[in-house]
Amino acid sequence: MPASSPPPTLPDRWRISPQAAGERLDAYLAGIYQTSRNQTARWIRAGLVSVGSRTPKPSLRLDGGEWVSCEPQPVRQDGVLEPEEGDISILFKDSHLIVVNKPPALIVHPGAGRESGTLANRLLARFPEIASVGGPGRPGIVHRLDKGTSGLLVVARTIEAYRDLSAAFAERRIEKAYLAIVFGCPQPEAGTIDASIARHPRRRKEMTVSVHGRPARTTFKTLAKTADVALLEIGLETGRTHQIRVHLKHTGHPLVGDPVYGEARWKSLPKTRQKPLREFARPALHAWRLAFHHPETGERVEFTAPVPRDLSELWRALAPDAAPLPFQVRNDSNDL
Repeated sequence: MPASSPPPTLPDRWRISPQAAGERLDAYLAGIYQTSRNQTARWIRAGLVSVGSRTPKPSLRLDGGEWVSCEPQPVRQDGVLEPEEGDISILFKDSHLIVVNKPPALIVHPGAGRESGTLANRLLARFPEIASVGGPGRPGIVHRLDKGTSGLLVVARTIEAYRDLSAAFAERRIEKAYLAIVFGCPQPEAGTIDASIARHPRRRKEMTVSVHGRPARTTFKTLAKTADVALLEIGLETGRTHQIRVHLKHTGHPLVGDPVYGEARWKSLPKTRQKPLREFARPALHAWRLAFHHPETGERVEFTAPVPRDLSELWRALAPDAAPLPFQVRNDSNDL
């Protein structure tokens, strides 16, 4: 298939938000254009990107408030994403965007040799107009969740909405809150984890805290606790790969069920508590709330995703006397 240019959903000149101050230019553009840093670095080195009157380097740190322009090169698309029927939990939709509650086992979009069975395939079957919105293989997708993470995901239905939402995520103008069940009880019970994150030097699919990494900040607040586990509300001030999982491990309170960054602490607990912890086979993490300004009206909108049954039942088994996790949450919606 011949190379295809990035779709016209992508901006070519705009003013950088103050929230993006300190971000590397190549990483910032990767968020805007939903592509890799290697790709945006190639555009920068080819002279296709300017910041103000400067021809920058990929490592340029943004001040916020500058004008940036980009003329992206063609991106090769080796295959066409096929629509596939499948269940989608839709919490809200209008003519501009869709908000879905992603189940934990579903991958957001194709990658690493996988071309089918993803949320993106299902979205195309339900909303065929998004085929021309977004990057190759990622129709309407403006942000991602790891496969094992459940919860809120926003999808753009129009070019304009994609442009606005992509910029909002890249510039950290989206308010995000997660629910997490972790081993141990953090002390203090609330605070901020400020620790840079980089690619692991040996295990290249993993991330790790490193003084040579990119700045990363995660907030946490204990909502409930038992003697050996706690329920936390997590907020993100930056958006690094695996940020929540890496930061929680760094603080000594890894996510229950995390196959990469977790620990088998259940082995040291009483036998009556071992089974639910041992058998929970995914990171105990749920993207719970999202708030942002609607790309068309500018009004602030907020969404809350019902907690999936597996996470709710895990908490009930670990804390039978505690209040249950919110399972049914009412959201206003339009059927367009």
